[in-house]
Parts: sequence; C-alpha cells; structure tokens
Amino acid sequence: MWESYIKGFKAYLMLERSMADNTIEAYLHDVAMLRDHLNDEFKGLTPEQVDSHHIQSFLAAIFDLGLSVATHARVLSGIKSFYRFMLLEEMVPRDPTELIEAPKQRRTLPHVLSVADVDALILAIDHSTPEGQRNRAMLETLYSCGLRVTELITMRISCLYLDMGIIKITGKGDKERLVPIGGKAITQIQLYMEHARRGLKKIAAGNEDILFLNRRGAGLSRIMVFMIIQEAALMAGLGKGIHPHTLRHSFATHLVEAGADLRAVQEMLGHKSITTTEIYTHLDRTYLRNTLEKYHPRYR
Repeated sequence: MWESYIKGFKAYLMLERSMADNTIEAYLHDVAMLRDHLNDEFKGLTPEQVDSHHIQSFLAAIFDLGLSVATHARVLSGIKSFYRFMLLEEMVPRDPTELIEAPKQRRTLPHVLSVADVDALILAIDHSTPEGQRNRAMLETLYSCGLRVTELITMRISCLYLDMGIIKITGKGDKERLVPIGGKAITQIQLYMEHARRGLKKIAAGNEDILFLNRRGAGLSRIMVFMIIQEAALMAGLGKGIHPHTLRHSFATHLVEAGADLRAVQEMLGHKSITTTEIYTHLDRTYLRNTLEKYHPRYR
C-alpha cells in the first residue's frame, strides 16, 4: 500500500512540481522514514489511516535522534507535501499534517570570506597543471557569479556568452537565469578551455557540452568540488570550514556591502524570495543606514 502511494508521489514531484532530483530524493526519504516508524509502532497502519497523533509520534521519534531544528523542519515539509498530494488525488479524506507547525528555526549568519581571503584561496591553487587550471577557473566562476555547486558542475559550454559577459544558468527547479560574469573568470575559463580541457584524451559520452570535466573526461561530482576547495583553503591558511557555498555567500555579501540593489542580488543568486537574500544585509549595517538616509523621509 505504502509503496504504490510513494511511487505516485514521486511522479507528482517530478512531473507536476518539477522539483530538483536532490529535493525529490529527500522527500521520498522523509516519507520512507515515516512509513518505517509507523510500521514499527503501529502495525499495519495504512497511509489513509494516519492521523495527527501518529505524525506527532513520528516527529517526537526523529527529535529523539538529535536531528537539528532545520532538519526536523525539512522532514516535516516532506511529509506535508506527501499528504497534500494524497489529498489532491483524493486518496485520503483529510490531511493529518494540516495543523502541525514546523519548529521555529534560528536564522544564522553565513560564513563569509573577505576579499583578501578569496584572493588567497584562489592563488593557493597550483595552476601550472591541467587540474589546477580547471580548479582556478571553477573558483573564479563560483565567486564571480555566486553559483551553487550543482550549477557549476552542470554548466554547459553552449550556455557561455563570454563575449557579452553573460552565462545562462539552470538553477533549482530547472529555472534558467542570466548571470553576468567578471573578466577574471572569463580569462580563466578561456585558458582552461584552450589548454586543459582541449588536452583531454577522451570526453565521456554525454559530457561533450559540460564545461568542467575530470581527467577521464566526465563531469565532476559535488564532493570533488568540495574537496578541491577544502584543500585550497588549507593551503591558504583559512582553516577547514570553507566550502563551495562560502564563495556564494561571499559573492552576495561583497555586493551588498558595496551598495548593490538587493533585488539585483536576488536575481543573480536565483533566490525565489527576497527574504532569503536579506540575510546578507545583517553583515553590513552601513548599507542599512545608508538606505534609510537615502529613502526614508525622516532621515533626509
């Protein structure tokens, strides 16, 4: 019973919601956790028999596992989506999650590098090797465009408009956006393509249009990019807490500190909501003060 419902839920997320693969996998994992808990605690319980008491029992169980508030909230989001689908398809008479609220999350400030630290990170890479040329181009692109790591490793040559200083990015939910790219990143991409990428003996089938490739001519994994940045950070003396998203945070923060319009930063980052982008204003109170002085009638 559960399996057929989960299979339908997966099709719904893919075809109707057009969610990213990682999000779909997370939601399916959440529902599988719920199923396993209910099978252990309430033998033979079917999805349509579940009520709010059962959901609360499940949430208490995952809380006891020591999961973070953010993870707790995300799991509940997956379960809520499952029952919204079930209700939409008239598989259940009611939504047992309707009155259950997600735990309040404390908003934390992202780890941000200074401009000097970004320079040190990139310069720590030995660009005398083909892999080094590729890595330097990747880091310059991450910082220049504020990309997510998945957007970086799936970037296509056919989506580069370097003569115009623009690249086309496919972000979350397969949504496309045009992002400006800086001169340093353009130079490093061109050097990488002319030397390191052209020097590959073979390009794996299906990867002909992928920009950044490993030595076997295949696309890079997220974990490989993470390891490349970790190694460069250690070489630059920046410690262990640096990851691909650190460059995205730094990109956004440096723009806001320089007085960039928040809506423009939102567009470049591909944020669905301006609220997500607003976290970067925490890091520059001068920006907020200047905005008030410029636009609020009582500050003029």
